[in-house]
Amino acid sequence: MSATLSRATPGGAVRQLLGASRPISWINTAYPFAAAYVMTTGRVDLPLVVGALYFLVPYNLAMYGINDVFDYESDLRNPRKGGVEGVVLDRRWHRLVLVAAAVTNLPFLVYLVAVGTAASTAVLAVSVFAVVAYSAKGLRFKEKPVLDSATSATHFVSPAVFGLALAGAQSSVPVVAAMVAFFLWGMASQTFGAVQDIVADREGGIASVATWLGARRTVRAAMAGYGLSAAVMLLAGWPGALAAVVPLMYVVSIAPFRNLEDAECDRARPGWRRFLWLNLVSGFLITQLLIVIGLGWV
Repeated sequence: MSATLSRATPGGAVRQLLGASRPISWINTAYPFAAAYVMTTGRVDLPLVVGALYFLVPYNLAMYGINDVFDYESDLRNPRKGGVEGVVLDRRWHRLVLVAAAVTNLPFLVYLVAVGTAASTAVLAVSVFAVVAYSAKGLRFKEKPVLDSATSATHFVSPAVFGLALAGAQSSVPVVAAMVAFFLWGMASQTFGAVQDIVADREGGIASVATWLGARRTVRAAMAGYGLSAAVMLLAGWPGALAAVVPLMYVVSIAPFRNLEDAECDRARPGWRRFLWLNLVSGFLITQLLIVIGLGWV
């Protein structure tokens, strides 16, 4: 980490907080909430704005910041840390990040609980618990194979489920299929993402679905997860079933790594970087589909 980033100045603190929140991933949690809420209510109002802002920055600061604090030792051994994929958070910033996460989250959570229902509050509670439980000492769900992938998927699916609950959406086959497919996509994504860290995690004494299965089987499990996500999406019926093509793009993207050996796990890094940018393409395609559905063109 550069001296500029570690300097104990207000500017350095802001840069560390921003880096810890992973700006490239902000949209991945804010968009599902906003899309679910708007598609259900058809309106732009204060709960939408507050919820979108919450899942854009404070939520990500908590999710990734807590992870950076409690993963400090393993991050020091991880060659991919230090860029868009996460900072190596110097010890001097640990307390600041944890305090900032709590302070920025609390006002939003109070408002969202106040304007919500029992159902939406329950979903929000699960969402926040998953954020903390994934990394915090004493819970560390990220070190429990399979539970690590399920918890990570919850991080991204729960904002959408919360948006539906806050908007008072009624359960239906298309909605349930979309959420289940999204969850399977999230599990597959975390599973593949863990491959590149196999060596670093084992050296740091950290367990994961990838250290448990090994690189080859983990990549193939991720491919199966994406394939199952596409199959479930077909249950949404026309035109929602068109979104089944999205998980299949990820199958194609990670297929070249299906025979990867554990010792060469770092070769999966280009695949993970491609995943980060593929998310933007997927978001664009999903947005176009939602617009078409919203306008009643199909």
